[in-house]
Amino acid sequence: MKRREFIKSGLAAGAAVGLAPTLMSWIPSHNWEGYNFGGGPEVKDRLYQGPFSQYEPEAFYGGGVIQYTTPGKQLLNCFGMGMTSYIAGDLGAPHVPGETLEQTIDKLFAFPLATKVYIRPVWRHIQKKAGKLDFDDYWKITMEKAEKYNKRVGFRIMVQDPDIVKDALPDFVLKKVPMHKLTQGSWEGDPTNEVRYQKKYHLIPQYDDPTFLGYFEEMQAMLAEKYNGSPLIEYMDTNMFGFWGEGHAWPFTDVPFSSKATGEETFLKIYDMQNRYWNRVPLLTNTQPDFNQIGNSSVVDKTIRDGNWLRTDTIFIENEQIEALSNRPAWTAAAVECGLTDGREETMGRDNAGIPYNEAIISHVKDVGANYFSLWNWHHINADNLHRYYEKYPDGLNNMASTIGFRVRPSWIWSNESNGRSNLVFGMVNDGVASVPGVLRLTLFNDEGTVNVGGCLDAGFPKTRGVRQAMITLPEGVDWRTTELKLKAELEVKGVRYPVPFAIAQKLNPDGSLTIRRNR
Repeated sequence: MKRREFIKSGLAAGAAVGLAPTLMSWIPSHNWEGYNFGGGPEVKDRLYQGPFSQYEPEAFYGGGVIQYTTPGKQLLNCFGMGMTSYIAGDLGAPHVPGETLEQTIDKLFAFPLATKVYIRPVWRHIQKKAGKLDFDDYWKITMEKAEKYNKRVGFRIMVQDPDIVKDALPDFVLKKVPMHKLTQGSWEGDPTNEVRYQKKYHLIPQYDDPTFLGYFEEMQAMLAEKYNGSPLIEYMDTNMFGFWGEGHAWPFTDVPFSSKATGEETFLKIYDMQNRYWNRVPLLTNTQPDFNQIGNSSVVDKTIRDGNWLRTDTIFIENEQIEALSNRPAWTAAAVECGLTDGREETMGRDNAGIPYNEAIISHVKDVGANYFSLWNWHHINADNLHRYYEKYPDGLNNMASTIGFRVRPSWIWSNESNGRSNLVFGMVNDGVASVPGVLRLTLFNDEGTVNVGGCLDAGFPKTRGVRQAMITLPEGVDWRTTELKLKAELEVKGVRYPVPFAIAQKLNPDGSLTIRRNR
């Protein structure tokens, strides 16, 4: 990598920061339902989606039902959704007494409901020297296991982490970047229990410093060169300002900027930088409210408009985060992170109805229509903790696994003819709790390769309620009754297509497609 070019671009960028005297891009609070975020991802090869009236004088492609499907409860390993086993949270590599690091990570991968994994290293865990990535062992093992288990990885690189003793930044960055001491605020908690309470003070980098911006861009460029579009990667959390990279320095109100406008401009610059390099991987931005008043609302708004996704770091949270998650545009995925208790009675926690705290978490995650949910025991990452709870209370997690995200199927299939050609109309239904996070493509094909036709539904369809009808016209001379045709689905996100198996009780082909065959 040409590090000097990145440092130089950072210098130029830093010189431009701080020109605006007030917040220029602040987005006032608003209800999300009906808010104009634009039309969503581009829909290519749009299929005809109605009307399908049956009789004159408006006979528009109505037909007779030839096939139906019913919902299936199978676990889906599908891009854009999934229960997510945490390999590393805020403390770096997981440590379980009596196990090697590889054994611990392997057991987390093997948890039966997990179809994705998540890892959250600090910057120094992936880079030690300028110009070269150097990953700690737990990152390397995670990527090896991801390939072995066919489970994609979501990740974030933290620039500041109050839960570890050493600074999150690599030493070569610390030597050249000014650090700001936070003084206006304090952690409340047991000073003997957590590192964050024991620290006498917290330092965060001068984010608008040209050298910092240059090193940060170099790191993003090297990571993207290796992982942008990689089959191992599901998504990347945006690496933002503040604690854990989540866009805030709560509970501290002071920030390392000469003005809030400078902070906002820097915040947007850091987001835009990541969005530019990660053009084939969804970015997830925290819905954290603008506690430090430096641009969270602007970054969240841009996240939606750029076709990226949202996340939150707990489910029992402020009104505005619940509003954003539950009323987000249909094409936007949402990940919910919330630590589960470990299944021991003394840590279980129950409400006045005797319901375990974990069950309350699960039900509320479904309430906001999440695509991803964390299988995570906070700072005690250990597959045994997950198993202990699951063995006692399997129903909640099983139900979550069979409803999370989007679960699409052609509930009705109609046949009709027009202009001497056969048409098939698919009544697409979604039995999940989330709409389709992108654009769903349907394709009719045969094994001989003589038929391959299809197109796309509108972005976000089918939603979690209702039926989206879409028609595919067969090539001239092809009839579904005499030619064995198959239907497959794919999800298009940021220009990349991913296979989507239908969530049906009827038999599918080994490739996840459905054979068109009269069953009514």
